[in-house]
Amino acid sequence: MNTVLPDIPRLYTALAEWLACIVYIIPLRKRLKGWSLFAFAGGFLVLQSLFLMLTKNFPVYFWIPCMVAAIGIMFYFMYISCHISALEAGYYSVRAFVAAEFVASLEWQVHVFVWQNKPASAWQESLLLLLIYGTAFAIIWLLEKRHIPEEGKLNIRQRELWSTVFIGAAVFGISNLSFVSTQTPFSGQYAQEILNIRTLVDLGGFAILYAYHIQLNELRIRHELKAVQNILQHQYVQYQQSKESIELINLKYHDLKNQIIAVRAEEDTEKRNAYLKKMEDEIKFFEAQNKTGNHVLDTLLASKNMHCIRNGITLTCVADGSLLSDIDIIDICTIFGNALDNAIEYEQRIEEAEKRLIHVSVFAQKGFIMIRFENYFEGELELDGNLPVTTKTDTFNHGYGLKSIRYSVEKYGGVVSIGKQDNWFELKILIPMKQK
Repeated sequence: MNTVLPDIPRLYTALAEWLACIVYIIPLRKRLKGWSLFAFAGGFLVLQSLFLMLTKNFPVYFWIPCMVAAIGIMFYFMYISCHISALEAGYYSVRAFVAAEFVASLEWQVHVFVWQNKPASAWQESLLLLLIYGTAFAIIWLLEKRHIPEEGKLNIRQRELWSTVFIGAAVFGISNLSFVSTQTPFSGQYAQEILNIRTLVDLGGFAILYAYHIQLNELRIRHELKAVQNILQHQYVQYQQSKESIELINLKYHDLKNQIIAVRAEEDTEKRNAYLKKMEDEIKFFEAQNKTGNHVLDTLLASKNMHCIRNGITLTCVADGSLLSDIDIIDICTIFGNALDNAIEYEQRIEEAEKRLIHVSVFAQKGFIMIRFENYFEGELELDGNLPVTTKTDTFNHGYGLKSIRYSVEKYGGVVSIGKQDNWFELKILIPMKQK
């Protein structure tokens, strides 16, 4: 090379890596908050700065292990600070590292161009650093926050993580190749040429990872919408099947009543009469129950109640179904079908039959429709965002029943809340009543 090329100061690199982590931490759901997060972030900046300064004079073959260790520190910072999985923390750490490499390279290229290896005053260097770092990371933050879900969950899987790691490693390797050897087809020979290669490759790598992130986000949204639509359709199909089954059962009960009358006329024994009387009372009880004033809700409750009876679960209901007259059939099926399915699934795990209890209520309250599902619950309720923590192995497909409930409720301007009161799990839905 014809020009001596000074390397980026290690403190500048540490600051860039710290700011990159902060940019990605801000939109994510925090595990640490307030002063705890502030103190932990300050400690990370000190740790990252000390690590890079202490490894400054290491032999070149330690360069890659040191960079991997630096990313490991970034991973630890993001994983502890945010309520995300290890895979998601790894994914964001790689993206933050590439962003830091780009911003640090951009600032140093401008620095070399302006001063041409001449000494600059401390205030001039600080001003340039503040201007470029502040502007670049502000733009990155504005770009990123639009594509990170409110709950911070992307459901990153191993293949997405390894794809990101491969892209990040390729970008880092190619952008810094000229600093290792100038005798390759992809290396530069002169100082400005080397800086151009590093900055442009880092910019290209950041753009590739950003585009990949948008694609992953769109795939996540498509997957979620498809899952919700499937649940909506499934609950509606269940309702149609239940409706046909209930109608058939009612016909059979009607025929049975006629048969009872005929049998009673032929057999006049006291024992048979008592038996037939009991059967007739049970039929009347079946006919009288679940008359809420909404035929869709009646059908759903009757279907779910039969399932509860088969599994030794007691389902009680106090509902004014007429309040649901302005809610679409599919949405009624989604709300009540999914909520009861979740409650029934949990109650089946309860060993003591007398504790398998589910209660449903629908009533008006101060201009709102209140829908409440309660079921007996043991243990502590842990929430991951707005959803209960799953005990299932398939976490990728977990929670879409509750998401479909929320989607249906929000169509009517309503809200959904989940909580625990003593030994009762509560799912509460509040929907504004239309003014008549």
